[in-house]
Amino acid sequence: MLEAIGSFVGQHWRTPLEIGILAVVLYYIYIYLRGTHGARILIGLALIFLTLTFISQVFNLEVIGWIIRSLSVFLAIALVVIFQPELRRALTDLGSHPFFTSAFEKRETIEDITDTVFELSSKGFGALLAVEREIGLQPFTETGVQIDADYSKELVLTIFQPKTVLHDGGMVVRNDRVVAAACIFPLTQREDLDRNLGLRHRAALGLSEQSDSVAIVVSEETGQVSICHSGLLERNLSVDKFRRRLSQLLLHDDDQRSNPEKLETQAHVRPARDRSVVSDPAERPENPLAS
Repeated sequence: MLEAIGSFVGQHWRTPLEIGILAVVLYYIYIYLRGTHGARILIGLALIFLTLTFISQVFNLEVIGWIIRSLSVFLAIALVVIFQPELRRALTDLGSHPFFTSAFEKRETIEDITDTVFELSSKGFGALLAVEREIGLQPFTETGVQIDADYSKELVLTIFQPKTVLHDGGMVVRNDRVVAAACIFPLTQREDLDRNLGLRHRAALGLSEQSDSVAIVVSEETGQVSICHSGLLERNLSVDKFRRRLSQLLLHDDDQRSNPEKLETQAHVRPARDRSVVSDPAERPENPLAS
């Protein structure tokens, strides 16, 4: 009995493997195209193709069957043309995956972000940026205006210029691209925070509590630069310290979780008995909503 089962599995193991591979591929194609205009086109074409194939098989309509088989090659080419935007986006996402992104490219991005953030600070522009890591920020990017452009200091400065339409809300940066701007981030629900913290800081904290992203805040009132990560807020960072902390968080140059007490000191957060975020009185903005 066991020999018969082993012989059967040895002869037919390829069939379930192929079915499994096709099922996984079709599932991820469905997940990727779900909710797009291309998905509706694909569903419509699939329904027409399956309906005509079923009718030709049931009623033995040889001409219709021959036409369907002849058009299958042209249909494959048509699908490539129809889904060109989706295919391009998929290949772009694959090529920009962190596995294929070198540390050198990431360090260049960190340098660009550092230059941009402190340029914003020097000009007195308030800003809120979120750098995406492992957990995707797609639900938040959908609340803003889609941009999908290469990251550049000029672009970010233009968006956060106070008189532009997109300066309110947050910007999402994925790898070295600006994905969206004017996004709505969730506000933190903590009640033990300094009352002088404005909406930008509260939104950055809220986002860092719900994802592993690194949120960067530039205060419009004081010009302070802050970093939020894992529900922690580090305020009033210098250029060197900002660059070092961003490298630690994005490149894992150092284990930022190894010393929680040191982190709380850096973040200007009191120990667990009192977790309110405190800054020096001279650094407190007069208008909390502007920070």
